Amino acid sequence: MLIEPNSHLYTYAITRDFGFAPNPFHGICTLATCKPRIRKAAKVGDWILGIGGSQLKPIKRRCIFLMKVSEKISFQDYWSDTRFNLKKPLRNGSQVQMLGDNIYHRDPSGNWLQEDSHHSNPDGSPNLVNLNRDTGGSDQVLISNYFLYFGSKAVQIDLDSIDYIRIRDFKKTNLSESMAGRYLIENVFQGRKGNINFIIDDPYQFTDSHMRVDQGTGKLF
Repeated sequence: MLIEPNSHLYTYAITRDFGFAPNPFHGICTLATCKPRIRKAAKVGDWILGIGGSQLKPIKRRCIFLMKVSEKISFQDYWSDTRFNLKKPLRNGSQVQMLGDNIYHRDPSGNWLQEDSHHSNPDGSPNLVNLNRDTGGSDQVLISNYFLYFGSKAVQIDLDSIDYIRIRDFKKTNLSESMAGRYLIENVFQGRKGNINFIIDDPYQFTDSHMRVDQGTGKLF
């Protein structure tokens, strides 16, 4: 079943599209950093829709990705599960490896460790602003094995139909009550079955995959 009973659609604007959050590589789309309130609230069967934010002008308000949550696990389980070893970052590796989002786990004392990654400082040391933002609101990772990722070829969608205008964090739509929300999801998938779980085009900022970000200032290094 494409849309589960009592499921919801979470729609939010993506500020930066590197291929880190979300991370659509290796046939699995994951949201493991940023958007802690969505990662906390969403459940298996829910949908996450990421649209281009105001800083991504050519793809502003277009659908960058749409994923159905198939699994939800903790940071520690994400780190320990061998299925997701390819999602661990390697900063001297390929562009895809540099953008690995499997970056958080705990030391024996229970303190958070942050791997050298897109969210670390330029020297690879932990960026505490990013660490606190990523782990403070939720330690959950959303995983999808049923998604479409358009990247730079983000597609137009009818956001007005779900009353999405300009929302600071995200909009939650009850799909049991919103026929428009159901139509929006169905229309995105219509004619694109062959693209499911594939990267249709590179992330909009993929050429800057070597850079790092500070969520507090928005600066790239």
